[in-house]
Amino acid sequence: MLLIPAIDLKEGKCVRLRQGRMEDDTVFSDDPVAVAGRWVEAGAKRLHLVDLDGAFAGKPRNASVIHAIVEAYPDVPVQIGGGIRDEDTIEAYLEAGVQYVIIGTKAVSEPHFVRDVALEFPGHIIIGLDAKDGKVAIDGWSKLSRHDVIDLAQKFEAQGVSAIIYTDISRDGMMQGVNVEATAKLARAVNIPIIASGGITNIDDIRALGTVAHEGITGAITGRAIYEGTLDFAEAAKLAETFG
Repeated sequence: MLLIPAIDLKEGKCVRLRQGRMEDDTVFSDDPVAVAGRWVEAGAKRLHLVDLDGAFAGKPRNASVIHAIVEAYPDVPVQIGGGIRDEDTIEAYLEAGVQYVIIGTKAVSEPHFVRDVALEFPGHIIIGLDAKDGKVAIDGWSKLSRHDVIDLAQKFEAQGVSAIIYTDISRDGMMQGVNVEATAKLARAVNIPIIASGGITNIDDIRALGTVAHEGITGAITGRAIYEGTLDFAEAAKLAETFG
């Protein structure tokens, strides 16, 4: 199981939000490239980047910073989400060296788009499913849809996506612990990898996820905990790799 550090980008800075609220952000660094280097040096084998401005604008807003991180650490796979709503954006990111692009809101609102891009860019498409009480949230978590997270995950698996990032938005950025039960339930329902996100607070959360990693949880994304120091990334990454 990979432990993947999150670098959330807002106006060119590295920030963290609480429950996806743009007005409730904490700036951790003015230099996201240096932040990426910090996690790479600590043992990160993949980076999770989010263009927060892009997620709300519907198109990339921090692409120059993202390109700089990819250029600085070409041997570390990068997955990027936020504002990816068309094939041109996907192609531009992949040509820049990004390994995986994460489709969120557009995947729910236009499922045929997922089928098309999964065919056009095989092996590079990840779906981000953000849920609360089993229902998928869209538009920067501002709306809850009627879609069941497991039903959608199974449909996207059939369309050929590489993995699903599952976030419990009630816990994201709140340091309340990861929703192990819901994550494992989703992993059991599909055969593609599940990457857990939201709520990781300390090393106990890594152990808890580790107990169900064999269900198909191949990674876990951590953000606020590693920035605020409640989780030692290097130690946790080594532990995570012993699971699954």
